[in-house]
Amino acid sequence: MTDRLRILLAQLNPTVGDVEGNLVKARAALHRGTELGADLVVLSELFLCGYPPEDLVLKPSFVDAVQGAVGTLAQATRPNGPALLIGAPWRENGFLHNAALLLEGGAIVAKRFKRDLPNYGVFDEKRVFAPGPLAGPVAFRGARLGVLVCEDMWTPEAAECLSETAAQILIVINGSPYEVDKIDARLNLALARVVETGLPLVYVNQVGGQDELVFDGASFVVNADRTIAVQGGAWREEFTLTAWARQGDAWVCAPERPATPLPKLAAVYSAMMLGLRDYVNKNRFPGVVLGMSGGIDSALSAVVAVDALGPARVRCLLMPSPYTSQDSIDDATAAAGALGIRLDTVSIEPGMQALDRMLAATFAGRTPDITEENVQARLRGMALMAVSNKFGPMVLTTGNKSEMSVGYATLYGDMCGGYSVLKDVYKTTVYQLGRWRNERTLDGALGPAQRVIPERIFTKAPTAELKPNQTDQDTLPPYDVLDDILECLVEREMAVEAIVGRGHDAATVTRVARMLYRAEYKRRQAPPGVKITSKSFGRDRRYPITNAYTGDK
Repeated sequence: MTDRLRILLAQLNPTVGDVEGNLVKARAALHRGTELGADLVVLSELFLCGYPPEDLVLKPSFVDAVQGAVGTLAQATRPNGPALLIGAPWRENGFLHNAALLLEGGAIVAKRFKRDLPNYGVFDEKRVFAPGPLAGPVAFRGARLGVLVCEDMWTPEAAECLSETAAQILIVINGSPYEVDKIDARLNLALARVVETGLPLVYVNQVGGQDELVFDGASFVVNADRTIAVQGGAWREEFTLTAWARQGDAWVCAPERPATPLPKLAAVYSAMMLGLRDYVNKNRFPGVVLGMSGGIDSALSAVVAVDALGPARVRCLLMPSPYTSQDSIDDATAAAGALGIRLDTVSIEPGMQALDRMLAATFAGRTPDITEENVQARLRGMALMAVSNKFGPMVLTTGNKSEMSVGYATLYGDMCGGYSVLKDVYKTTVYQLGRWRNERTLDGALGPAQRVIPERIFTKAPTAELKPNQTDQDTLPPYDVLDDILECLVEREMAVEAIVGRGHDAATVTRVARMLYRAEYKRRQAPPGVKITSKSFGRDRRYPITNAYTGDK
């Protein structure tokens, strides 16, 4: 009977749809396991097709390609080498399953199908997969492995079944996306399963960006005594070899010095940086271009872009109008200089004059209003898209969650672009992140390790500068008030009366709620952006555009 096991946690970054590329990564993980003398290499959920594959798995030819890759990978395992536990979509008996497959000695020796298919928030797995049955453990080299797939750990049923059928080690393969406080939530659920079953638990999560989702990794091992034996790093690919010893009929993982979890702002910044990097690279854009206004949103977006991609792949346009202050020009120029990025000046005043002449007869007898303000924003969007078309970089949108919540943004103007790193970040957090980044840089960041955002950007009143002496607070409540109300409405789904009970003015809360519901048609046309909170706009929060509810209650 084996008394020792070496399990390699392979925390890697797959690409959805890149079956061949993911197969190369899986074979490299198997090779790494061989080098380290591992008995078992564990990869993440649906690794071979990438997660989440969405409706790709409804294409029979795609599933055929994945299953062919599984066969190729199985043949790469050797009788005296490491086995491989990997996730893939799998057709069996007319059903398509989210499967965990154990490959050993040139064959598929065990299959386990995900039972608890999530169908909330960003997840809609019931749309494409059939649930699997409750199953017992897998016999592996003298141990009994209880294999779970992601959501199966979030409820007690599957783990309880494994415990009752004599499993000895729980192994969970995951595609668990990041959101604030998610690491603690995962660990608490893992501890609950450990307490209920009395078994140690291995948790392997993927890392990387996929559209609006970003996966933080942070794989770990919890022993049966509830201690964290291994805590892997977050936001990076890594291999972690874990050593196990049998003590009686139980298995214990030898403790390693754990990685230290990042503080909240560092984790949010990491999510933004990795999400943008993978979106740009996996979609093969040469870089990004964005409008640099001299405000905090564009400054922080530029910093994240430089940290993610390097200064050579970030280009900025300063697009002044007659209402642009010299302070804004100076601040935008200083920020671009500190980042070492190209800043081109493209005045929109000739475009404004041309459109005034074009529309003069049509607008005769009408006084200037928000229409002329929106024309300016749309001219800037046109200039950015022209540079994108001419040179190839993706337009990076710079709007934040506070603005998108209440519709304080111009369709086909400042909403123009292919991706947004601030889409799920409230304005008050934007300021916090900017100050945080001025004091430190993250490992793997490609930008300069210095203060990069001028102090005046933090202290001056935020403004769109679309008319004389304009500030955001002409239209919106102060951002600290607005953001608290919005968090109550969006993340917590609180009633107006309950929000007023927190000390907010009733008329202000009602006005913000009405703005939130009226702006849905704008948000539906917004570019994707990194998910940060528990309720991001898009797949997390799906509200009808045509909606008579006013938000008054």
